[in-house]
Amino acid sequence: MPEEETTERAREDEREGKSPSTQAGEFVREEMEHIREGKHGARSTKQAIAIGLSKARRAGVRLPPPKKGAASKETRRKAKRELKKGAKRKGPSRRRSRAIKKALGREGRSAASKRALSRQALSAARKRSKAQRSAAAKKAARTRAKRRR
Repeated sequence: MPEEETTERAREDEREGKSPSTQAGEFVREEMEHIREGKHGARSTKQAIAIGLSKARRAGVRLPPPKKGAASKETRRKAKRELKKGAKRKGPSRRRSRAIKKALGREGRSAASKRALSRQALSAARKRSKAQRSAAAKKAARTRAKRRR
């Protein structure tokens, strides 16, 4: 279950007109904090990000499932299910969350290290075209919060 503060920050992003992926970023950030605090671990940075995105979908962020070819059929199916769960706003199953926490507790903590995150960001950026990167930068400039003086 995501923290109230995280959910509120995501709602604020939504009100400001930011994209679903930006809203979901709050949940990913929370996940990284949990790993650093030692609450649980993750096998890889990719897994840690996936957990955050899953939480975001379940919290009601309208983050579409990955496109065909971008992820496995199983991952896409799970993402669709999480989107539906988010629409219903029902709490998580106690047995399921306890099992997940126990399994993640056995994993390492290095997935949230600065080095691992940097490596992940670089490999993700390499997959994007110049046009995609440019469009993202333009949107960031357009939706950036105005500074108050």
